[in-house]
Amino acid sequence: MNVSTASPPRFHGWIAGAALLWNLIGVMAFLMQIRMGAAQVAALSPLERAVYDTTPAWVTIAFGVAVITGVLGSVGLLLRQRWAVALLTLSLIAVLVQVTGAYLFTPAWQVNGPAGLAMPILLVVIGTLLVSYANRVTA
Repeated sequence: MNVSTASPPRFHGWIAGAALLWNLIGVMAFLMQIRMGAAQVAALSPLERAVYDTTPAWVTIAFGVAVITGVLGSVGLLLRQRWAVALLTLSLIAVLVQVTGAYLFTPAWQVNGPAGLAMPILLVVIGTLLVSYANRVTA
């Protein structure tokens, strides 16, 4: 039996570091969202406020799960740990739940229109690439 262990790409540290930075930015966005004060909510446009007011708690929880597991998974990826795959997969699933919930249960479509899908699509693509990369370098 011939077992091949692929070494991580030469730029593994940069890739994993960028993943960690990306997910830390997500944590900042999550914290900004959950810490919005009454004055900040009042400053939203009526449609943006409608999205904020109608967002189910489970969508917000999915956002938190996505970014926290993304950060932890990125640390695992940086360390080339196999558990990074599970955490990054959970992060991707949470992103899918968050995006689906936001578009099905809030007026997000009216606020953002088709152009608003760019960021959710980017999140899913990056999440999928991270899971795939983690599978490759931690096997």
